[in-house]
Amino acid sequence: MFAKLFGQRTPKLESGLPRIAEGTRLYAVGDIHGRADLLREIDRRIQDDAATAPGARKVVVYLGDYVDRGECSREVIDWLIDRAIPGFERIHLLGNHEDSMVRFLTDTQIGPAWLAYGGGATLRSYGIEPPPGDRDLARAQHELCERLPPRHLAFLRELSLSHVEGDFYFVHAGIKPGVPLDGQAVEDLLWIRDEFLLSRADFGKIVVHGHTPAEQPEVLPNRINVDTGAFMTGRLTCAVLDADGVRFLSTAANSSKGAPGFP
Repeated sequence: MFAKLFGQRTPKLESGLPRIAEGTRLYAVGDIHGRADLLREIDRRIQDDAATAPGARKVVVYLGDYVDRGECSREVIDWLIDRAIPGFERIHLLGNHEDSMVRFLTDTQIGPAWLAYGGGATLRSYGIEPPPGDRDLARAQHELCERLPPRHLAFLRELSLSHVEGDFYFVHAGIKPGVPLDGQAVEDLLWIRDEFLLSRADFGKIVVHGHTPAEQPEVLPNRINVDTGAFMTGRLTCAVLDADGVRFLSTAANSSKGAPGFP
């Protein structure tokens, strides 16, 4: 089923179905893609919402894809490093775009693909002119290595592949059906689409993910998708999970500031 209204709680999960730990309120933020303005806004909304549960354990999981497409990848990483929401545990997951960015630092062969799905915007955020086509990749690689702050590199290299809370499994893209959660390939966790999205299998836990934009957040029996294409819609979405079920917070839609492409 689809959640029809942001901020309105979906029907309460039936008894015996997925639960978050008692006394915990968890927030899962979808793909940011260089939209520092939306990240700041969703964090404010999360902080305001959390104030209604003063005694709860509070956790925020960022589901990856912080960089590329939008104009402010550098600013997004600065914010994620420096601006913790007070009183929150924070988990930052790895997205396929961060993975590509880090790989480009040592392997120019990934450059054309990375640039095709928004890497040029990330380079510009670090003051680097993107190379034209397949040319000048070595120059762009060298400049990124020189200009990427050590703390940004440390942040990118320390991102987690997944996180578990209660009956929920948090990951960037999804999982391969039929494979145990502890046996998943990194490629699938970061990139999988149709085989996961079309599956009606019981994954053992409800998978909370981003990676594939939808017009509205999706709530299905085996997964929750919170990617609403923030870089082009201006709507960054966050799932809120607690003992009462799942609901959503969202930024207000506004004009696109991103680059095209959906990998």
